[in-house]
Amino acid sequence: MKKIVVGMGTCGLSAGAQTAYDRLSVLAAANPDVCLLTRTGCIGMCYREPLVEIREGDSRVFYGGVTPESAEEIFSKHILGNEIIDDDNLVYRCCPDGETSGSECEFLDLQERIVLRNCGTIDPESIKDYEDAGGYQGVRKALTGMTPSEIIQTIKDSGLRGRGGAGFPTGLKWSFAAANEGDQKYVVCNADEGDPGAFMDRSVLEGDPHAILEGMIICARAIGATFGYIYCRAEYPLAIHRLEIAISEARQRGYLGTNIIGSGFDFDLKIKQGAGAFVCGEETALFASIEGERGMPRIRPPFPAEKGLWQKPTNNNNVETFANVPWIICNGAEAFTAFGTEKSPGTKVFALAGKVVHGGLAEVPMGTTIEDLVFKIGGGIKEGKEFKAVQMGGPSGGCIPADMKDTPVDFESIPATGAIMGSGGMVVMDEDICMVEIARFFLDFTQKESCGKCTFCRIGTLRMLEILERLTRGEGEPEDIEKLEQLSIQIKEASLCGLGQTAPNPVQTTIRYYLDEYMAHINEKKCPAGECQALVEFYIIPDKCVGCTLCAKNCPVDAISGEVKEVHVINIEACVNCGKCMTSCNFGAVITR
Repeated sequence: MKKIVVGMGTCGLSAGAQTAYDRLSVLAAANPDVCLLTRTGCIGMCYREPLVEIREGDSRVFYGGVTPESAEEIFSKHILGNEIIDDDNLVYRCCPDGETSGSECEFLDLQERIVLRNCGTIDPESIKDYEDAGGYQGVRKALTGMTPSEIIQTIKDSGLRGRGGAGFPTGLKWSFAAANEGDQKYVVCNADEGDPGAFMDRSVLEGDPHAILEGMIICARAIGATFGYIYCRAEYPLAIHRLEIAISEARQRGYLGTNIIGSGFDFDLKIKQGAGAFVCGEETALFASIEGERGMPRIRPPFPAEKGLWQKPTNNNNVETFANVPWIICNGAEAFTAFGTEKSPGTKVFALAGKVVHGGLAEVPMGTTIEDLVFKIGGGIKEGKEFKAVQMGGPSGGCIPADMKDTPVDFESIPATGAIMGSGGMVVMDEDICMVEIARFFLDFTQKESCGKCTFCRIGTLRMLEILERLTRGEGEPEDIEKLEQLSIQIKEASLCGLGQTAPNPVQTTIRYYLDEYMAHINEKKCPAGECQALVEFYIIPDKCVGCTLCAKNCPVDAISGEVKEVHVINIEACVNCGKCMTSCNFGAVITR
């Protein structure tokens, strides 16, 4: 019997997977002896959603961009007629002998999937699917065949470093919490994914929620905790829904609650929904939010391992870190260190976004170069434009220029560029992006998300933002560069938490690598990329203008003249640079210069 699997993560549903699923549901119900229809999470090919996979034995065939109409064709030809439709819809084909083909086979073939091992494979709302894929074997091994110190030593030997951005050794962190005595200890999962352009944690929560629960249970056993929290932002309703199902199923199966699988160990957990404050990604601010207080960071020491949630010993890791744990316990530390580099073992999940052709999720061994991620897995730059930079580490990260594309992605090489690994967001930029505007955009985000506790973070980032806004308006002065650099140092040194300590990174890296663009904004009052509207002129290309009059009709200040079917002209002195002419033109006749 063939199995039809529809990708029903947020990306798939946003692209119309529900309508394709509904149509396939009707067809499958009419042919119950032929096929079985089920759902799965995101496999990472967000750019080709909705995705429908046909499984038969060891054969897997993926079709992309599936509509209700093409779903009928797939059912008729592939399910009933045993014919693989070999056209643009065929995304990936894996045969029993391991041979692969399809338009995007390189996207998956170049990956090593540990964290994403079940995403796009199992039904995330079925604990049986998870168990059939080896799920909860790590819990059984840890709770019945290992001591807490042996669990911690295995994680230490694996070299697993926190995947939330800091890269602190996970086993060492666990040992601190285990060493502190307390009548109550807590395990917290930070699922408050707040970086613009990042969606790694969301996809794991939606596609493989039991992996997070299993990792937390193993951690709890290692440090002696009996209760845990998953702090997930409320903007992730599907993730929360599937987590709730997973928690309920895990309790029914005896993986949560008292005397887990007869081991004598008790552990339970609940979900705490966050309101979306970026600063709550910092662990002490996250704890304050769980406690019902305003999310603001606390002075350290004492550290969470000693006094964390409700002043009790607490261990906090992010989604991706916990997802690695069951695999390491089941397969051993050496299997994990076989991937990656000596100091950054294992794999890392990246969210490819921006001007890249294949936007989505990719899991690769640590040490993979930026170039391989962008051009081999990501398929290069959209519309064949020039690769300019990549922003790594979210709004607190930094911009790495194209001429450093051979930089390995690991915890040592990325910080050397001035950027940070962060949680794995990777925003790709092309030649049309202004680096001054990018710095302003990200600083605007972090400035608004500052909790305001630290003066330098609250006021310093505002002063930096004001300078950048002046630069993008053509009102900059030569001494502004020195002011930005001085403020960056002061904010980093005087801020209490990671938000303020990293907020200047986009400004520092863009000044470091793109100083010529800053000077063009200051000295020439021009934006080389043509993105800062206050510094560009709008111009109509005579050869492309057909005289449709749309630009003139949409101009709010009547700065465009011309008769019907004749070339139109923009009065530069009257133009207010709103850009309405460019967005309304259907012929690409309006450009900036």
